[in-house]
Amino acid sequence: MKTEKVIDHIVDWLKTYATNDGLKGFVIGISGGIDSAVTSTLCAKTGLDLLCLEMPIHQAENQETRATNHIDWLMKNFPNVNRQGVNLTPVFDSLIEALPSVENEEERFMSLANTRARLRMTTLYYFAALNGYLVAGTGNKVEDFGVGFYTKYGDGGVDLSPIADLLKTEVYEIAKSLGINKEIVIAPPTDGLWGDDRTDEDQIGASYPELEWAMQKNEEGKTIADFSGREKQVFAIFKRLNAANQHKMLPIPICHIPSELK
Repeated sequence: MKTEKVIDHIVDWLKTYATNDGLKGFVIGISGGIDSAVTSTLCAKTGLDLLCLEMPIHQAENQETRATNHIDWLMKNFPNVNRQGVNLTPVFDSLIEALPSVENEEERFMSLANTRARLRMTTLYYFAALNGYLVAGTGNKVEDFGVGFYTKYGDGGVDLSPIADLLKTEVYEIAKSLGINKEIVIAPPTDGLWGDDRTDEDQIGASYPELEWAMQKNEEGKTIADFSGREKQVFAIFKRLNAANQHKMLPIPICHIPSELK
């Protein structure tokens, strides 16, 4: 990959898109992870306004620290960057209190994890509307179009996706070129939606390099019968998630009414 040229291309694309829409800049949620760090830096390099939001919900301290340090670094290097902290923990807790209780709390863990992401999306759009900004998405190609590892109408609810055509390994390559803080580069990827230290690999059952391999083999028309051992296991994981999450990757189904009924 021609890393520097890719960086320039994304920055130009971002600036052109915002300018053509008559908007002043971008708002992005900073999680302390590699994707939001890279995306926010690319947005900052446009020279347009960038508002970085910190939106903790029972967040692990190391995630908050990495996010804070990254925003500090951005503000030191780019005069167009501002920050805003919004503690969503009490909002999340109040919502849980308002919802009906369940017999087994574990049954709603996934639902509540997705609720965290949707509260953050709502907050991002509040500030976007208030300031005339675009909500910049942080999803990469494997997450968005491979296994659908994101929350529908949560971190998937964005105005534009600057890194959605980049594999995760390519995001890391760009991060190194941009000088992203080492603590972010070496941190295990996590969605930060659970209030603990579980990683993306813990949830998915495969690493991003493995998923990239499976995605490539799937595009080549390979089937599970072509593999054995760990490769077979990884390919099965990819195929299962890719099939289960097509509802995230395809347009919303529309019930088209026949003309003779209208």
